[in-house]
Amino acid sequence: MAKEKLKTVYVCTQCGETSPRWLGRCPSCGAWNTMTEDVVAEPAKGSSARAAAPVRTPGQTSLVAHKLKNISTTEEKSRIVTGIGELDRVLGGGIVLGSVILIGGEPGIGKSTILLQLCGEVSKTRNVLYVTGEESVRQIKLRAVRLDVPQENISLVAESDVDEICGLIEQMKPDLVVIDSIQTMRCADISSSSGTVSQVKECSARFLNVAKANDIPTFIVGHVNKDGAIAGPKVMEHIVDTVLYFEGDKTLPYRVLRAVKNRYGSTNEIGMFDMTGRGLTQIENPSQVMLEGRPVGISGTCVACVMEGTRPVLSEVQALVTKTAFPSPRRTASGFDYNRMYLLLAVLEKRAGYVFGNQDVYVNIIGGLKLDETACDLPVCLAMASSLLDLPIGETTFAVGEVGLGGEIRSVTHLETRLREAQRIGFDTAIVPRHNLRMIDPAQFPNLKLIGVTYLREAINAIKLKN
Repeated sequence: MAKEKLKTVYVCTQCGETSPRWLGRCPSCGAWNTMTEDVVAEPAKGSSARAAAPVRTPGQTSLVAHKLKNISTTEEKSRIVTGIGELDRVLGGGIVLGSVILIGGEPGIGKSTILLQLCGEVSKTRNVLYVTGEESVRQIKLRAVRLDVPQENISLVAESDVDEICGLIEQMKPDLVVIDSIQTMRCADISSSSGTVSQVKECSARFLNVAKANDIPTFIVGHVNKDGAIAGPKVMEHIVDTVLYFEGDKTLPYRVLRAVKNRYGSTNEIGMFDMTGRGLTQIENPSQVMLEGRPVGISGTCVACVMEGTRPVLSEVQALVTKTAFPSPRRTASGFDYNRMYLLLAVLEKRAGYVFGNQDVYVNIIGGLKLDETACDLPVCLAMASSLLDLPIGETTFAVGEVGLGGEIRSVTHLETRLREAQRIGFDTAIVPRHNLRMIDPAQFPNLKLIGVTYLREAINAIKLKN
């Protein structure tokens, strides 16, 4: 039998395009610096590996088509409720049978922790298989003891051979499988080392086939690269059903679980957790947590209300405007879009008449959240104006509204939901777009004073009058 030769190729992690030499830009998708080195087997001359495929007889197949109306869609049969409410919210109501879920995040963010806690909850009524390629079963046991995870129906195996793992899954038929992590898995018939593009792509495809054929939901842990994206080819994210990202500053206890792809639910929902010594605990009232420890009587702070899917979250926006000591003033934004901050500064100067050209401006969102909704424009502008004027905004006042280039305050969606959340927390004043007031009944919010504004200058005058 002819021997296979190894050859080096370069594979694009975005689209999978291959090239015999390294290229700075992928010729297929146009992405820069995405060509990674990989080693593949090249069949020798005379090998029968490329023998012609058998001729298919017309009209013969082993496939069976199912009537769409006969397929069950009841939640009891199609989903597993995990018992972790924040995770169920992000997944769209539970784990869909046969789905493959990819979860990524920075090292130490809590991926393995939440999955082990998930196994503990599911194992109360079902059998779970946890496959680790990075740790020994003893290390998993120690973590399970620390997290007080039920251990009766959880099976552990430390293995990195994909074929062996797939065989074990087909033999055991568990109700849930966890693979930690995909970068440590390896196909024996591929010559390259673990973690390469070809290995990750093939391992993901094989786990997907087993999950779909046996209706076994599978969680796969994926490492991230220096850019924060899941390491490996983009093809891996395309073939799975759901992609989750665990976000948060490791120096802070709060963690945000966000879906960037979900075939069975919304991608707008988030789950919030608190990292403690006994694992991740759910934050069922994130607004209260985000507003803890707010400064009183200090300028440059304003409360915003953002919609994360169907959930309103109140978050504190802080701004610091101080005279610069440099020829060119500094601009820094943490948790808010840097370019959007520049745009709002230009509107404040042109339409409201406030000069920031000789001032350093720093914007920070408390709690590690990232506010990317345009409804946060008005609170950011008010925080910057408050710091410039050294004029505190009332601690029970919050603002919501999009700011246009003409200085106008444009309407936002779900205003009633935002007002209801603010009223529940204890706020008594809301600065909102005047156009929105025509579509709501103020009598529904007896404890809230609604201040409708049309232009940015009116909003700033409103906080002046309140003081």
